Parts: sequence; structure tokens; C-alpha cells
Amino acid sequence: MALDAGAPLPAIATGALLDALAIGIVIVDGRGTVDYLNAAAQAMLAVGLNQARGRALGELIREPAPIEAVIARARDGHDPIAHREFKIAPTARGDSHFVADCTASPLDAEHVLLELSDTTRQQRINRDTALLTQLGGNRLMVRQLAHEIKNPLGGLRGAAQLLERELPAEPLKEYTRLIIREADRLRKLVDNLLGPGGPPHKAEINPHELLEHVYQLLRSEAPPGISITRDYDPSLPAVFVDRDQLIQAMLNVGRNAVQALDATGRVVLRSRALVNATIGTRRHRAVASIQFEDNGPGVPAEIADTIFYPLVTSRPGGTGLGLAVAQDLVTRHGGLIEYESRPGHTVFTLLLPFEDHTDG
Repeated sequence: MALDAGAPLPAIATGALLDALAIGIVIVDGRGTVDYLNAAAQAMLAVGLNQARGRALGELIREPAPIEAVIARARDGHDPIAHREFKIAPTARGDSHFVADCTASPLDAEHVLLELSDTTRQQRINRDTALLTQLGGNRLMVRQLAHEIKNPLGGLRGAAQLLERELPAEPLKEYTRLIIREADRLRKLVDNLLGPGGPPHKAEINPHELLEHVYQLLRSEAPPGISITRDYDPSLPAVFVDRDQLIQAMLNVGRNAVQALDATGRVVLRSRALVNATIGTRRHRAVASIQFEDNGPGVPAEIADTIFYPLVTSRPGGTGLGLAVAQDLVTRHGGLIEYESRPGHTVFTLLLPFEDHTDG
């Protein structure tokens, strides 16, 4: 039997249409109680419709005040209200969160329809693209700067050696030796800035072999008050990488985590496989996710956007090269290092495609 074009759709048809949407749909009443969630909203909030119905929206997400304010404005003003880039943390998902654009539209005197459009993936693409663009510019600038420094350093060291031979008194030679030591230190710093030359020499390697090597080194270096634990996914397949370069990248990130803790705390080495993951603008069927998590004070806000720049550090005596070199090494394998940080929870994630995509 055909439907009358002017007749409303049956409730079952309306529900099916809403469930087909990629946008999350939430309907709340005047008390902020959930009346309806479509399939996308259920996935976002990690809760089923029967579990959510009749509960306050504030029970389903942590820190609900911003969304509740948008809902109240829409209800009071009788007009749709849009808000971009809400950080939404479902209570059912532990510490995880997603970012969404939100539109609240009044349906009647009490009910408000909330549309949630998850923008996390697009934001991640934008962030990854910015990191890769930043890295390309950094790499060129640093190499030019390092070469400009390296050449006069050699002349400075040689002149100090010649002067030392001409000096008659031993105490005077200590000054030339100081110049030579400082020139050698700066030469080592410049070599670190330049990083490894040439393309990676790749082979199929179990990522846990690399992680175990890094784990043993970190354990031997860490103060007694720091615990280092492992949380591996044993099903992780092999990656096609340069063993030495990836160990160096992981070690730099791991040491950074240990040093952030000062003398006490916890570092976790974690491995997972992520499906349908994006690195930059390239989508991969699967990537290896290698994480270094610490419970230190977090990345200072003043360097949060420049942490992968060379010579940027918040640690007294630090060179600011560890993360810059690690990012360079990982991008040579078609991967990327991302991070998220807040006090008590910092995670640096090395993303490595299982297939061999080399950007050179």
C-alpha cells in the first residue's frame, strides 16, 4: 500500500531514517532527560537507546555544562543555536573524548533536538598536515643553519689546536682546551641537528622486538622511583622499517617521558593496531600505534604548539632535539608522531603504516 504524500511517516520509518544518518541525533526534554538517540549518537556516547532513555544527558557525558547551556539557549530563544568544536567526553569511555560541532534546535515548548557532527577526524587531518608542513620547513631551515655553523666550527677548533702548540705555559693551554671541548660539543649538537643522512634501510621487523630493546634501555637508565611497564597487543603484525632509526625514535620519545617524571612516576609502553587510520591526508587500512604514556606534569602550554621544533625544551639543560629528531625519523617511514597531554596524563603516539609508504 502506497503512503499518502501528505501523511507523516510512520515512527518506524522515521527511526530508520535517523539511524541512517552519520550525524548524531539526541532529543532531550525540558528537564534535560534523554528521549531519543539515533544509532550514530549511540556510537558516539557508547550507550544504547534503552540505557540512555530517561537519564539526564549530564549522566552520559562528563562536564555537560557547555552543551546544556546551548540546549537552554535554543529552548529559551525558540531558535536553533550552533556551536563549533565541543569537546565531548562520554562517561562510558573512560578518559577518551571526541570533538564535535553541535546544533540545538527546539522541537516544541520543551523538547530540543541536538545534532552532533564528529569533527575529530578532520581536526586530526588538519593537525597532521600542519605537523608535516612544519617538519618540512624545519628540516630545510635546520640543515642550512647547521651547515653554516659547522664550517666555522672546524676552523675555530683547528686554530685553537695550533695556538695550543705555541703557548709556553701549561695553565694557558687550559683555555685552548676549553675552546676545543666546546667546539666538539657544538659539533656534536650540529650533527644531531642534521640527523641521519640517506633513506632508511628497511626490513620486516616485529615492532615488539624494537619496543623490548627500548624497554630494557629505559629500565637501565630510569631512577628507582620510576616504574616502566608494558601493554602489548600480541597480534600486531610486522612493520617495514629501518631498525636502528626506529629504535632511536622510540628511545628519544621514551627518554622524554622518563625525564618528564623527574624521579618518581610511571611510564607505559603500549602497542595497538588501528584500522582505517589517517596519517596526514593518507588513509591506511591499518597502522601500528606505539605509545609512550607517562603520568608527569604534562607539556607546558607555552611550547604545546612548537614541541617538535628543534631546540624547543622546557627542561633545564635539555637540547630540545630528541622529539624533533624522532619526528623526522618516523616521517621517513611514512608515519607521524602525535601527542595529547594534560597534567597527570601525557601520551606520545608513533603511527607507522604496515604497508611500505616511504616519502623519502
